[in-house]
Amino acid sequence: MTLHQENILLVDDDIHILELLQRHLQSLNYHTYKAVSVKEAIGILQDKSIDLLITDLKMPGVDGLELVKYVSEHFPDIPKLVVTGYPSIDGALEVMKSGALEYLTKPFTKEELKTAVSKAFSGRPKKTIQLPNSQFQSKNYGDLIGQSENFKTVLEVINRVKDNKATIFISGESGTGKELVARAIHYSGKFAAAPFIAVNCGAIPENLLESELFGYTKGAFTGAESNRNGFFQAANNGTIFLDEIGNASMATQSRLLRVLQEKEVTRVGSQKNEPIDVRVIAATNSNLKELISNGRFREDLYYRLTVVEIDVPTLKNRKGDIPLLVEKFLFKYGVEYKDKFIGITPDALAVLERYSWPGNIRELENVIQRAVIMCDKQITIADLPQQLKHHISFPQENTKLLPLKVVEKNYILKVLQATNNNKSQAAKILQIDRKTLSEKIK
Repeated sequence: MTLHQENILLVDDDIHILELLQRHLQSLNYHTYKAVSVKEAIGILQDKSIDLLITDLKMPGVDGLELVKYVSEHFPDIPKLVVTGYPSIDGALEVMKSGALEYLTKPFTKEELKTAVSKAFSGRPKKTIQLPNSQFQSKNYGDLIGQSENFKTVLEVINRVKDNKATIFISGESGTGKELVARAIHYSGKFAAAPFIAVNCGAIPENLLESELFGYTKGAFTGAESNRNGFFQAANNGTIFLDEIGNASMATQSRLLRVLQEKEVTRVGSQKNEPIDVRVIAATNSNLKELISNGRFREDLYYRLTVVEIDVPTLKNRKGDIPLLVEKFLFKYGVEYKDKFIGITPDALAVLERYSWPGNIRELENVIQRAVIMCDKQITIADLPQQLKHHISFPQENTKLLPLKVVEKNYILKVLQATNNNKSQAAKILQIDRKTLSEKIK
């Protein structure tokens, strides 16, 4: 019997319905995942490769219709089948407008389910990699999202390297999403079914890194009570992601060079070489050329690692993507913390767009996470951290030099704008008393 390759996500708050659906679909040789809420479903969508969504409509908190809309927007390649016990013409029209391909009314037979699933798969759009004019996010590229030109450049490189095993080097500041890029390369290509192993070289003590990467034999050192595979063996036929590669010792670098040159690894304590087929993706926020000049990184390893280079832009260099990222985090944490969708006021979004984001996307996500917890129905300026509300930005390019009086006036106006004309806060930032500020305003 031929097995289906499709993964089907089942979403219903009734566990009995879930089990019934699962039994029917497993008997048809589909692989299934179950979720009892939209929150749980989103987690599965982000972690697993899903080929079909089957969801109930009426659920507590965020309902199935909102899930259909979310999947239509963020995972457009996934067909959607809605199951409901409350059929109506208006409801059916709304579901179809939201992106569902099929509509199944409870109760239904196994044969009706089989027919509906077959129709959903037959209507599935062909999986293609493209750069839309608006928001870019597909299940092929996981959590990567953006439409700025700098970001599209990264996506174009991913598209070119995803189906080969050339060594890739990813550079970028902390918090820019280097591991997300590595995962996108692996899971969007033809090797997606093979292992992906992520290793933070900076988090493993130097004396353990070699044995963790390459494995060891029994008796190789104190505590080595049996033979053990390393991360490279675990990643065989797939991808190993070496984050913070600049932290590796010179001895570990020598072993890495041999892996890249000879396509084989040697366990610690062994003389036997083991052939291995692994795509190596390395990353760092350090300046490797500076480490090379200081004698702390091998130049020959550097050239082996940088067959293809990807420089992930900072958030301040892709500010056009901030609204898209904010929307993503609002949905994620709104569902997680409050079981509802959280909005944001235009003024609060403008504050986020003005800020320079030294912590990049990780800092933005933390800010949204906190703000969702603090707000009611939508995020306002009051829900944002003080350093964002009082952040004053200036143009970076050379501008015409102005008299001190004009510069002072412009700066005071910027501070007042940043504090929403709160004179007490503005005076505190300017380090003058409120009376002096009032006189200057006059």
